[in-house]
Amino acid sequence: MKLALFDGGRIGVVQDSEIVDVTSAAPDFDSDYAQNHWLRLCADFDELRAPLERAAATGPRMPIEQVRLEAPVLNPSKIVCAAANYDEHLTEMEPILTDAQRASAAWFLAFDVFLKAPSSLIGPGCDIELPDLPNAIHHECELALVIGKTARNVDPSEALDHVLGYTILIDVTVRGDGDRTRRKSYDTFCPVGPWLVTADEIGDPQQLDITLDVNGVRRQSVNTRTMKVPIDQMIAYASSVMTLQPGDLLTTGSPPGVGAINAGDRLRAHIGGIGEMHLGVIGPKG
Repeated sequence: MKLALFDGGRIGVVQDSEIVDVTSAAPDFDSDYAQNHWLRLCADFDELRAPLERAAATGPRMPIEQVRLEAPVLNPSKIVCAAANYDEHLTEMEPILTDAQRASAAWFLAFDVFLKAPSSLIGPGCDIELPDLPNAIHHECELALVIGKTARNVDPSEALDHVLGYTILIDVTVRGDGDRTRRKSYDTFCPVGPWLVTADEIGDPQQLDITLDVNGVRRQSVNTRTMKVPIDQMIAYASSVMTLQPGDLLTTGSPPGVGAINAGDRLRAHIGGIGEMHLGVIGPKG
């Protein structure tokens, strides 16, 4: 199932080139998720799947191009990111490390997780707004996943059972010294979309092709099987540090081929089995 948020938080099921409004089958607000029916859907998807499927068979449908797709995550408690998860990306980063980063290269180039601000989220079709900084700002197109079941100290063998589905994420990054979280958390620095594809439709998430084009020129092209730390181990590790809640977003690390983006650029991100999203880049609004 392809689940989407659109037109102000309505919930849709994507079928070919159409979207079916299934908001009526979504749970009402309650004391646990009073401000977020999407988080309740993530947490109770097994129970809600049948009502959603019935609504998708009978609900109002419209062409996708007639709606405004939003990021298929809504107020997650956190965005957890993987650092240094593709060897070829590490190789391309070594020549551009700053002196401070080079002095701590063993740490900087080692796999770990860090946080990105949820306020940086935007949806497909939106614009990435570049801050007024002298630093280069890069794209990092990644496979991301949405948690469906609370995960705390999970074993890798059970980790994927906690995944609701997968989506595309671009981890926009300011290059330079300083904390990763700060450099990656500017507003609009986390485009996600175009929708969430449930885990059963994806199958093996370690066999997906990722590509990113900038102005029609291929920048990134990789298969997820080349990750240093596979997704099940990443979830297990992250859950040993922090409790992963339904609706949380985890992104799996940048493939090689990162590069600068500039005002006026057009980005096309694609992941096999999910789809593609298009984004613009604009300069500072002042």
